[in-house]
Amino acid sequence: MAFRLAGRGLPDEQAVELWVGDDGLISSEPVPGAQTLTETAWVLPGLVDAHCHVGIRFGGGHEDEAGLTAQAETERDCGVLLLRDAGSPVDTRHLDDRADLPKIIRAGRHIALPKRYIRGLPVDLEDESQLPAAVREQALAGDGWVKIIGDWIDRDAGDLRPLWSDAVLKEAMAAAHEVGARVTAHVFGEDALPGLIGSGIDCIEHGTGLTDSTIEMMVEHGTALVPTLINIATFPEIADSADRFPVYAAHMRDLHARVGDTIGAAHDAGIPIYAGTDAGGSIRHGRLAYEVAALSAAGLGPTAALGAACWDARPWLGHPGLEAGAPADLVVYEQDPRTGPEVLATPDLVVLRGQIVTRRGRFA
Repeated sequence: MAFRLAGRGLPDEQAVELWVGDDGLISSEPVPGAQTLTETAWVLPGLVDAHCHVGIRFGGGHEDEAGLTAQAETERDCGVLLLRDAGSPVDTRHLDDRADLPKIIRAGRHIALPKRYIRGLPVDLEDESQLPAAVREQALAGDGWVKIIGDWIDRDAGDLRPLWSDAVLKEAMAAAHEVGARVTAHVFGEDALPGLIGSGIDCIEHGTGLTDSTIEMMVEHGTALVPTLINIATFPEIADSADRFPVYAAHMRDLHARVGDTIGAAHDAGIPIYAGTDAGGSIRHGRLAYEVAALSAAGLGPTAALGAACWDARPWLGHPGLEAGAPADLVVYEQDPRTGPEVLATPDLVVLRGQIVTRRGRFA
């Protein structure tokens, strides 16, 4: 089915008019026989969750086949059509055969040291000297990204501590970059950040321990940030469950208390920020709209926060937006999607690879 969409776009609120042909691609020129679906709606590229985990079950553990498919379907129906899977123990490549499911950009498995991350999820190395080879292996197994654990609780120290030395981090980044992959790291605290950023890492996940000096380092190195604020909202609960480690618990509460100021300062400094929910494990899938709302409240404002989950995030991950010739991955809203998370989470029309996969409201 060929169709035409007209209305307004973002971030500039200018008029949008495009056609989708039988080939599933966007055209800026009229397509013969195209049906006009709207003249007034908001028309945006498909949304992006830049940090999620398809294949990790809510509450923990590996997801089964039906469950991981349901995770992808949940994201799709919320208009999230591009997922950066920031580490999964489950092979999801067969989902690529489903034309009705979002595109997944995989980072392979998490890389950690024994007892320094959630049991059963990472590849646990016997020694940090194995990190460069492991990074290269996961880079070749993924889709251009690798995920390492930058810090985690050290039970002997009773607080967050880095996993890797600065020297081995530099070797690991070089190994990934040699094969064309980018590297990101889970980091909650302060101490791991200088070594990671200085090594040339491409992205920081969470980043709650950022300080003025490490924010400056990220600007200098061009490092991106995915804050996962709706996951950070669980820090008090994590602290409450860590009675055996009072220093760690107090640290997590402090990181949580100042996260709004931390992310606001990163944004003001010009660090590129992208929206990710950390769905899988402790966060349910389909929550991207609430991450956008949290980013807006942290200082990005409604338009920039939505851009972090849409028109800015797509090129960062190497995928087009509304350009002519691009796959027609679109979300359409009768109301301004910046109105609030309830609106953003329920697009009236979802188009994936040129096919209408979700209809609501007058499009139903």
